[in-house]
Amino acid sequence: MSEREETSFEHRLLLRQLELKDYKEVKAIMEMVYSSIDGAWTRKEFSNLLKKFPDGQICIEDNGKVVAAALSLIVDYDEYGDKHTYDQIIDKGSFKTHDPEGDTLYGIDVFVHPEYRNLRLGRRLYDARKEICEKLNLRGIIAGGRIPGYKDYANKLTPAKYIEMVRNKELSDPVLSFQLSNGFHVRRILKGYLPDDKDSRAYATLLEWINVYYEEKEKLIGGKKTVVRIGIVQWQMRAVKDLDDFMQQVEFFVDTVSSYKSDIVMFPEFFNAPLMALSSQDTPSEAIRTMAEYSEEIRERMIHLALSYNINIIAGSMPEYYDNKLYNVSYLCRRDGTYDAQYKLHVTPDESHYWGMRGGHKLKIFDTDIGKIGILICYDVEFPELARMLSDMDMKILFVPFWTDTKNAYLRVRLCSQARAIENECYVAITGSVGNLPKVENMDIQYSQSAVFSPSDFAFPHDAVIAEATPNTEMTLIADLDLDLLKDLNTAGSVRNLKDRRKDLYNLSWVTRKDE
Repeated sequence: MSEREETSFEHRLLLRQLELKDYKEVKAIMEMVYSSIDGAWTRKEFSNLLKKFPDGQICIEDNGKVVAAALSLIVDYDEYGDKHTYDQIIDKGSFKTHDPEGDTLYGIDVFVHPEYRNLRLGRRLYDARKEICEKLNLRGIIAGGRIPGYKDYANKLTPAKYIEMVRNKELSDPVLSFQLSNGFHVRRILKGYLPDDKDSRAYATLLEWINVYYEEKEKLIGGKKTVVRIGIVQWQMRAVKDLDDFMQQVEFFVDTVSSYKSDIVMFPEFFNAPLMALSSQDTPSEAIRTMAEYSEEIRERMIHLALSYNINIIAGSMPEYYDNKLYNVSYLCRRDGTYDAQYKLHVTPDESHYWGMRGGHKLKIFDTDIGKIGILICYDVEFPELARMLSDMDMKILFVPFWTDTKNAYLRVRLCSQARAIENECYVAITGSVGNLPKVENMDIQYSQSAVFSPSDFAFPHDAVIAEATPNTEMTLIADLDLDLLKDLNTAGSVRNLKDRRKDLYNLSWVTRKDE
């Protein structure tokens, strides 16, 4: 083709905001689409809407002619609730209901010229609406949806049954099927929403799309992060002279990881095992109880390090001995000076046999300045129920400090952790110890390859591994975790493990013990 030859295109589409000069073309489309209801809005009503909220009125033009449009308002949804009518929302065409300080984008109309319905322009308009909602930081989109296909089934089906069959794709509705395919869900059924809508028998669906990026009004300082930097320590077991010598090694890694502006650092399970070699006790059970005497002081020093280095610390795990009972506990030492604890719930046969260790009784979700996190110590991650319960409490990152002596033991932790990341649409970080402790019975050898895992979808690494350490080598890992990607996965992933659970068939609940 020469430079002088002109190229003609059948379509040249442009998405833009509506203007008053578009009224004639908008009116023509509305007269065709809504001929059985009220037809088009008046020019005055159209002008009122543009003056109230110009950014919310969008259209698609083809070669300069408007062929589709979507109209919206911002409302304070609490003022109207789920029981309202269309006339209440538009206020008889005055649109005084528009509230720039409201929290919800209300979709009042979408229409496409009949000759353009094979180009999926409605989807483009819905996507643009979602973008408006996200950029304005609104909670979501609400719309009243007609069910014009109901006219053919009104004598046989209730509105609820008809909607259920459309949702299950046993029936198709020209409006509702489209809305469901665009990520909306039916919040409730409205009667009398559009009294003149004979095809829908005056029924409508109240539809909702939730903006997963919505944030409460952001604080100037101290707000929640969307990208979290974590550090994990693959810890070398080595002999120490005393507690001060041990804590000097701990501080080295806290200092190192915090220098990379990390938000949190995790140490392995029983990372304080070198202190067991300082015991003069003859049996493993006596030695670990002696080691437990250091745990409280280590926790207090860890809290001080968290404050001093401005980093949250997951202090691996340590033995705790009280009321003649031995437990394994992980302390979360926050950088605001507070701390919390998660006890290991499942003890291995080896821990029970050699040490007489017991399992804890409570599962906790932890609020932190990087969001909600969970901690499962080693063997606990091999029980999927625990991570699922944490996920139901809105956990975004699961931390797993572990101790394993052989590769097959390590692989149990690793593979289960990867499964937990996929099942629960969260990040999972694991770390263990390397090296050996010749004088410590039952903890003499170590095997570890620390790692950070993600769910498995296009937005994440192809192998669902964000970072991993060199096996059996002392080192640290630093990884950035994008929490917004988890929101996308939950609402628009290739598969949606959390949303697609058959809660009508099964459930998961925590048993309350008599002594609690």
